[in-house]
Amino acid sequence: MLVSRTRQTFLKPSIPFAGTILGGLLPGEMVLVQGSVPVGADRFQVDLACGSSMKPRADVAFHFNPRFSGSPCVVCNTLQCERWGPEEIQHQNPLKSAHTFELVFLVLQDKFKVAVNGAHLLQYKQRVALERVDTILISGKVAVEVVGVVPSMSVSLQKRVIFLSVSRNRDLFRVPFSGFLGDGLRVGQSVSIRAETNHNAQSFCVNLCSSESSDIALHLNPRLKSRIFVRNSFLSDSWGSEETALDGFPFMAGQYFEMIVYCDSQHYGVAVNGDHILTYKHRVQDLRRINQVEVQGDVSLLDVKLH
Repeated sequence: MLVSRTRQTFLKPSIPFAGTILGGLLPGEMVLVQGSVPVGADRFQVDLACGSSMKPRADVAFHFNPRFSGSPCVVCNTLQCERWGPEEIQHQNPLKSAHTFELVFLVLQDKFKVAVNGAHLLQYKQRVALERVDTILISGKVAVEVVGVVPSMSVSLQKRVIFLSVSRNRDLFRVPFSGFLGDGLRVGQSVSIRAETNHNAQSFCVNLCSSESSDIALHLNPRLKSRIFVRNSFLSDSWGSEETALDGFPFMAGQYFEMIVYCDSQHYGVAVNGDHILTYKHRVQDLRRINQVEVQGDVSLLDVKLH
């Protein structure tokens, strides 16, 4: 299944949905959307966009718009500088009301190809530079189970994730877990953790730290019993000031989750199950010192990857 190969996953996103594609899209990658069309739906749309700004509206490189009322069709277009270009209409719509579907958008250097339920539907020549595409937008009458970004085999080899798949070596991900981040963390990289909290889980933590000292640049500590998500740093043998402010709490005992920690020049961003939930300002400026990831506590770890 393509879902098992995704480098980034959004589970059961609420609609309308906007998800940032970490690192953007590269030729050979695929965007996967699995869901269903509700009874009575008239249309929905999937947009591969250049950001999610509403005013001014972000450019849309590829607008994919299945329509069900009247003569069913699929309309494709591009939005630039808040103006739509000429429509390309596919007078065949294999998506059906009250049916599930799987959409796969294959990203090539000069075009997008779309398959529905495993069958090729259309291709669309790119009108916007692929390098600008960094957001998936979904709106309209649709229920979505999963959205994923699937790397190509060549991209996977070039990026060389640091850790092996759990299916190849289960002992590798025994908790407490410690993994090496190569030459250290860099701006633009992300660490993804897929795990399941234990049924009686109290808490767990993820640390981005240094193998050469006791310093912890980022300590992420969800406490399930008290429903508090603590963030902190341990530097020069001392804990700093805790950060706990958060809208909601994304973890429950006995449930699967995917956490992505993204590193930019000023902050870490943390997303859980596809939803961005917090940022944490760097307290260690030399990111090369951060060359280790640790996972401890009440979780069963599935895999850890550096992207």
